[in-house]
Amino acid sequence: MTNTTSKTIARPGRREFLVRSAALGGGFAIGVPFAFDAAAAEGPVELTHWIVINPDDTIVIRIARSELGQGSFTGLAQLVAEELECDWSQVRSEYADVNEHVKRNRVWGAMSTGGSRSIRESQETLRKAGAAARQMLVTAAAKQWDVPPEECTVAMGAIAHTPTGRTTRFGAVAEAAAKLEVPKEIKLKDPSEWRIIGQSPKRFDIPDKTTGKQIYAADVRLPGMLHASVMQCPVFGGKVKSLDESKVLGLRGVKKVFRGEDYVAVVADNWWRANQALKALPVEWDDGGNGQVSSESIKAFLRTGIDAKEVPVARKDGDFETAVASAAKVLDSEYYAPYLNHATMEPQTATALYKDDTIEVWVGTQNGEASIATASETSGIPLDKVIVHKMHAGGGFGRRGPHQEYTKHAVQIAMSLPGTPVRVQWSREEDMKQGRYRPVALVRLRAGLDKDGNWLAWHVRQADQSIFTSVRPADIKNGIDPVGVRVFNDMPYAVPHFTNEYAMRNTHVPPGFWRAVAHTHNPVFRECFIDEICVAAGKDPYQFRRPLLAKKPKDLGVLDAVAKAAGWGTPLPKGVFRGIALTDSYGSFTAAVVELSVKGGTVIEVHRVVVAIDPGYIVHPDAVKAQIESGVVWALSMVMHEEITIKDGRVEQSNFLDYPVTRLSDVPSKVESVLVPSGGFWGGVGEPPIGAVTPALCNALFAATGKRIRSLPLRHHGFSFA
Repeated sequence: MTNTTSKTIARPGRREFLVRSAALGGGFAIGVPFAFDAAAAEGPVELTHWIVINPDDTIVIRIARSELGQGSFTGLAQLVAEELECDWSQVRSEYADVNEHVKRNRVWGAMSTGGSRSIRESQETLRKAGAAARQMLVTAAAKQWDVPPEECTVAMGAIAHTPTGRTTRFGAVAEAAAKLEVPKEIKLKDPSEWRIIGQSPKRFDIPDKTTGKQIYAADVRLPGMLHASVMQCPVFGGKVKSLDESKVLGLRGVKKVFRGEDYVAVVADNWWRANQALKALPVEWDDGGNGQVSSESIKAFLRTGIDAKEVPVARKDGDFETAVASAAKVLDSEYYAPYLNHATMEPQTATALYKDDTIEVWVGTQNGEASIATASETSGIPLDKVIVHKMHAGGGFGRRGPHQEYTKHAVQIAMSLPGTPVRVQWSREEDMKQGRYRPVALVRLRAGLDKDGNWLAWHVRQADQSIFTSVRPADIKNGIDPVGVRVFNDMPYAVPHFTNEYAMRNTHVPPGFWRAVAHTHNPVFRECFIDEICVAAGKDPYQFRRPLLAKKPKDLGVLDAVAKAAGWGTPLPKGVFRGIALTDSYGSFTAAVVELSVKGGTVIEVHRVVVAIDPGYIVHPDAVKAQIESGVVWALSMVMHEEITIKDGRVEQSNFLDYPVTRLSDVPSKVESVLVPSGGFWGGVGEPPIGAVTPALCNALFAATGKRIRSLPLRHHGFSFA
């Protein structure tokens, strides 16, 4: 990051910072003041906190969010560059410095990456950043020429005075521009004028990932570094009771055994030796009273929510009980979804160095603020003496967001070895057994139809685990977790009598944000049950949905788009069947059609998946298509393979041998992306494509086999991919 000359800056205290940065969302306007002496700058010039301009006209755009493979490092830069009117070939991006972020009073706003919010939450701030910087550059050039700024034009990183034909470059006036006040009145381009937004330039993150040059947290190597392998209490909530470190301290390369409250670690001269010694370390655990919990007891606990007389009501339209009493046909079904792990390619990893009353951390994170706050809280060192090096993460999916145990471990162990950098890396087994899992869920759905098959009434009773209890408890109102009721509470279908009830049932197994979270299992419950209704009513599932969405044009638009692209209603090859589903999430609208065949009654071959998405505006079309394709793979993995089970309070799965994920052989022959941006709003892209794919597949499977699947994964019902 470009060095700046600092003046007096108000720095928040550690706890104050934690409170202020706790919200997962939020953003700041460009006009936030910070100390910077442009006259002292040599070489690169920090025009604003977002933009650095070099003398050779190359431009660095700072990115506050994390690059997790979704393309944010490029897409967010496009937003700035569009309004800056620079030469895109001269642009590169870098992370906004987490430490400067603290010192400048959170000048870059939210650093959290999750909920498909990177572009949709940042777009206005970043476009205004580019527009303001352009105005500053024009004003500086106009002052040098002693002409009105209104007579100047900007294009491709050059400023021209039209009446005289004089021109100058951004790099030539950047230092003068940096001394100007950031404009408060900013006019943004009309979308019809965009030339960078909506295009697909080469992504900044791809070359180094392709060549192996990219350095992840797991690749960090520092002089004199030691390596630590961690083992946490296998029963969540348990503690270390005793250990016998004498059994391993004499082993080759072992330097230290560290005992935490709920974990132990072995520190050695390389990670392999540390991990082997850890396996040999005798440890006795106090399970905290949860050593008898199992998947079966958890299901029974969920059942108490389904069977309870009264539970909190999340939404109530009309009078379900009266309507269903007069229904010609009543449907009643239960659906279940298990815990799921993130299974990131890179296990949880962080490196820390404690020296001279400062703590330095290298970490792949989805939230730089959470990382620095955790390091500060753990060490007791003030925020302004904590340095966080933000690395690209080898997969995130929500796991590297608010839950920062690996950062805590690295800091605690490093503080016991002053002056020595310590790299903590969880084993794959530890990563699998110590996740922050997608919550388990049991749902009962009831519906009433009239004699003509019209949908009159609908009742949904959910029993699941709350994520917000541990990370945002203030957002739980009247006993309802707003994440848990998504897809039902905000469902778009016009059913006159609808009740959504929510029974929170928290267990000792820690839940967490998982790519699309409730928008992965709740769409299965909703859209597959609607398919049940269509069968009972004797109606086509596409045509049945259309009139119910008449007042929801965005939902109807993507439903029509995917049906048209898939050729819904046209003949299919013999033995091939279709399923359709719809969902809206994270500000966007999606629909999917899946075409499959089943051999021998159990072997599924997915021939084609078509996904339509309307996110309002699209910044990088190729990145959107890539997200759709990855979402399809993610959905297929979830529906067929993945499940975390509990026995004796412990996670049973330990590696990909018993937690299988989708392989290349499972991928459909065709994945088609249908982009239908309607404009006027900004939706997310990373998570929305997942929601409709899984129920569309299950609905196609019913069409092919007549078997209605109401619990996942499919492998438990004898199915497999071809």
